[in-house]
Amino acid sequence: MATKTRKQKQVSPERLRELGFAYAPPLIISAAVSNKVFDSLESGAKTADEVAKQSGASKRGLRAIMNALVGLDLLKKDATEKYSLTAESAAFLVSNKPGSQAGFFGMMLPNLNSKWLGLSEIVRTGRPQRAVNQEAEGTEFFTLLVENIIPMSYPAAQALAEHLKVAKAKNEISVLDLAAGSGIWGIALAQKSPRVRVTAVDWAGMIPTTKRVTERFGVRDRFDFIEGDLLEANFSSGYDVAILGHILHSEGEPRSRELLKKTFRALKSGGTIAIGEQLVNDQRTEPAFALMFAVQMLVNTEYGDTFSFNEIKSWLEDVGFKKVRKLKAPGPSPLILATRP
Repeated sequence: MATKTRKQKQVSPERLRELGFAYAPPLIISAAVSNKVFDSLESGAKTADEVAKQSGASKRGLRAIMNALVGLDLLKKDATEKYSLTAESAAFLVSNKPGSQAGFFGMMLPNLNSKWLGLSEIVRTGRPQRAVNQEAEGTEFFTLLVENIIPMSYPAAQALAEHLKVAKAKNEISVLDLAAGSGIWGIALAQKSPRVRVTAVDWAGMIPTTKRVTERFGVRDRFDFIEGDLLEANFSSGYDVAILGHILHSEGEPRSRELLKKTFRALKSGGTIAIGEQLVNDQRTEPAFALMFAVQMLVNTEYGDTFSFNEIKSWLEDVGFKKVRKLKAPGPSPLILATRP
């Protein structure tokens, strides 16, 4: 009896072609933000001519990127050639919306992307062309970055505040916000209760930004500020909560372990450490975003990387933390919490 041969699925280069143009969507969004496309459409549907008159950009350039944004489902276009926002672009790409990502796409993305052009050489040497995790090189970069990523961290910081039940606190809650940047992690806790007092630690060049943002959020009077490198600054002890909001990936494993030791000593018994990170799985096979973020660390830092929950859990346990667990929060990864016994 003749055996049937199984037909193999034919391999196609189509996915590679798509990946070859994967750089295009973020740059198109960046150009649209920079040329006020989404802001122009907030008041209603417009033609490319009308957006050109309002924004000052060329009709030819706008027509090209706006049609591409229709293809990306970030704009809609009707039969009269009028463009309008989608629910997604209205919520996240109009510059004055609370959760806007417009600042990231318009200001930070070009800066970040330009460094990736040297990736082949960086892979060969294993070293970035310019490391941004050092104070001399990084202050300008992070001053621009931290305010533009507030919408990415704020929801997770609010979830942490809810979990810690700071709104119900009867005594003062002392919070240590390490590499505070904009201060948004401490701000979210301070907004929940007048009993929250935050100590923000960051480079001297970053503290003016932290002060300005805390002032904007109305909690400046409940913040203290310490300037210096995380491993050198004296931030004392006796804290109820210590927050490391997306810090370990740029520090790398050796400095992260030292920082966790120092943080352990800074907390009082029963105190909580909260860590925000882009987590990979144990095999480093997914999720794709966190794996690509590891390349971002290769491009921008001396020793940075992304880590798994179990890696960070083992570091925490090595220095004495107990009850290491995950807290579901808005964003690609959960927060990691642990308790000093």
